[in-house]
Amino acid sequence: MSSVKRTDRRTAAAHPADGHDMIRVHGARENNLKDVSIEIPKRRLTVFTGVSGSGKSSLVFNTIAAESQRLINETYSAFVQGFMPTLARPEVDVLDGLTTAIIVDQQRMGADPRSTVGTATDANAMLRILFSRLGDPHIGPPSAYSFNTASVRASGAITVERGNKKAVKATYERTGGMCTNCEGRGKVSDIDLTQLYDDSKSLAEGAFTIPGWKSDSQWTVQVYAQSGFVDPDKPIREYTEKELRDFLYGEPVKVKVNGVNLTYEGLIPKIQKSFLSKDKEAMQPHIRAFVERAVTFTTCPECDGTRLSEGARSSRIGKISIADACAMEIRDLAEWVRTLDEPSVAPLLTALRDTLDSFVEIGLGYLSLDRPAGTLSGGEAQRVKMIRHLGSSLTDTTYVFDEPTIGLHPHDIQRMNDLLLRLRDKGNTVLVVEHKPEAIAIADHVVDLGPGAGTAGGTVCFEGTVEDLRSAGTVTGRHLDDRAALKETVREPTGVLEIRGANTHNLQDVDVDIPLGVLCVVTGVAGSGKSSLIHGSVPAGADVIAVDQSPIKGSRRSNPATYTGLLDPIRKAFAKANGVKPALFSANSEGACPTCNGAGVIYTDLAMMAGVASPCEDCEGKRFQPSVLEYRFGGRDISEVLAMSVAQAEEFFGTGEARTPAAHKILQRLADVGLGYLTLGQPLTTLSGGERQRLKLATHMGEKGGVYVLDEPTTGLHLADVEQLLGLLDRLVDAGKSVIVIEHHQAVMAHADWIIDLGPGAGHDGGRIVFEGTPADLVADRSTLTGEHLAAYVGA
Repeated sequence: MSSVKRTDRRTAAAHPADGHDMIRVHGARENNLKDVSIEIPKRRLTVFTGVSGSGKSSLVFNTIAAESQRLINETYSAFVQGFMPTLARPEVDVLDGLTTAIIVDQQRMGADPRSTVGTATDANAMLRILFSRLGDPHIGPPSAYSFNTASVRASGAITVERGNKKAVKATYERTGGMCTNCEGRGKVSDIDLTQLYDDSKSLAEGAFTIPGWKSDSQWTVQVYAQSGFVDPDKPIREYTEKELRDFLYGEPVKVKVNGVNLTYEGLIPKIQKSFLSKDKEAMQPHIRAFVERAVTFTTCPECDGTRLSEGARSSRIGKISIADACAMEIRDLAEWVRTLDEPSVAPLLTALRDTLDSFVEIGLGYLSLDRPAGTLSGGEAQRVKMIRHLGSSLTDTTYVFDEPTIGLHPHDIQRMNDLLLRLRDKGNTVLVVEHKPEAIAIADHVVDLGPGAGTAGGTVCFEGTVEDLRSAGTVTGRHLDDRAALKETVREPTGVLEIRGANTHNLQDVDVDIPLGVLCVVTGVAGSGKSSLIHGSVPAGADVIAVDQSPIKGSRRSNPATYTGLLDPIRKAFAKANGVKPALFSANSEGACPTCNGAGVIYTDLAMMAGVASPCEDCEGKRFQPSVLEYRFGGRDISEVLAMSVAQAEEFFGTGEARTPAAHKILQRLADVGLGYLTLGQPLTTLSGGERQRLKLATHMGEKGGVYVLDEPTTGLHLADVEQLLGLLDRLVDAGKSVIVIEHHQAVMAHADWIIDLGPGAGHDGGRIVFEGTPADLVADRSTLTGEHLAAYVGA
């Protein structure tokens, strides 16, 4: 072995390449940023903090990360760019020193029923190859073990266009692993016919009870009545067997209704296409209620919920089938893979072991690969996305994290901090948007944005070390060492909600009494069974209002006024004052500017380049026709009202000639959850994660219910806002409501009247109640991980 002797020829002068150790941002104006100029050190961990809505995401994600991704996309040919998402250049004068950005955000994984933890992380792809090589009996290629691949067989003549054309007999066969009964979903739907129609009535008498299906004028109903397959004047219960079969399961055929050619299709397939194929969350409330009543989902009896065909389930390595492997907790699966010693697939086993070990290392060893991706919390989804980056050999990369501590117990935050520091120590730049003091504490550099939210934010209030932040006098600096104290006296419960034998997911026949009429916090390490206990056992009835972490659906046409229902009383007030129709005061209806269709902007599509949005010249971005803007209410037109902040509108609709109690009540709720700075017409797409959660909370506060179930309401909340949230929870309880909160934030735990702690660990190590009692008792007891961390938090 020979070695080459190296001589270090460094001169006193620094190398030009060493001068690029900063990411320079000059004149950033995205969203609410006000000409922000900043230098961020490379190969360091920088935490961006500030109140919710202060501009953190606008600077980190919409400016720095977005420009990095756009520049990388531009290195591809125009042909390839045509298949990629088009990104516009951010509103910024100078962006210098950028490196490749890898974004790990809070976006929940798609709720597609076919997407699982295994398919989302490539672990399933590796397992399929493993079983196709080692499985006994051998049933086919990797596709034979995939529940997303159906078996296909075809034969016939094909014409080969080569020289003399001639027909050639060909056969094609592909073996898939999809269960034919449930089509790889693991569940089958059963439709309750009594919810679709009243069989004592005929179609002419209005037998259908489906929302929107009226017998007199609705085209869909007329297709059934005039199809000729059934007698429209005969009660459905008197149909012959053939009539009932045609009515419920008839194949699509063309029929003539009132001289128009339309398609007739059986009622069951029609319902499946028009209701079941759509996202339930995006449906109107009354349609969603109908679907929940009419459709029940049960585990597929043929594959027992494994989604796989009998052939795929029969092939085994040792005694384990691929269905068994996917159902194991990942930490157990990692141990099983370690027992396999087969030189022919050694590289594959190494890669699979590394992926599974990353799950365990990141604190997700309690998951299983067959867990539907849509059921992961925001924090779990973010950590699943981190997995592919943990073992990466890339350096000098910028990793961008959006609140990586979401959904993490204080015990788990230390592990996350270690991972962030490891990424930094490999020579990467780590940018983190964060509120938790434990995560801010490990920063090399802190950037504090503010001073307020919305239009009151968008400036850099502080740059420097964590120690300097404490004495900086900014909102974050003042609240960094805030600690909620334990209550001296706690409320007495007015009753209990009994849960007996709860066994959803990892719960181990849990019996617990949840006190009512108090603030009850359910806590425990990530994966201990909190959500399974509450969402799986508390009956979602008329008296229970659940505010979970599911994202708000809405386009850029949706805004706080439309989402909360605030626009309805405002439109009616304008209409009544001016003697015209309410629809005129909707930018999505009759009052919309005809040039931009009420969008306020004109979009110009530039193919593979980013489209350009320019303000509409006719309405000047106001979204309404000029004639509509002549109508006034309280001295303001509708566009001026939508440009108001919640706080201004609350004052405007609260007194004087513009007094509108229905609108004022909704605005009060928005102010109560700390959204007083939002403008009524601000597109929902521009709101931060924390703002969307609080908007949802404000909407649900108007519903009449006795029990509120909140899933981590502190998500995205600044330390200064947590105090306001605690006040809101107190007001709800004092108003006679019962509040159950799934939470990891110690301030909420300390403020609770009663704590239920699950654990002691995650997955099969959890699922048990390890403590019930007051926060003071938990601190004194210190018998659980939560007790230890809460005691340290309150300084006991």
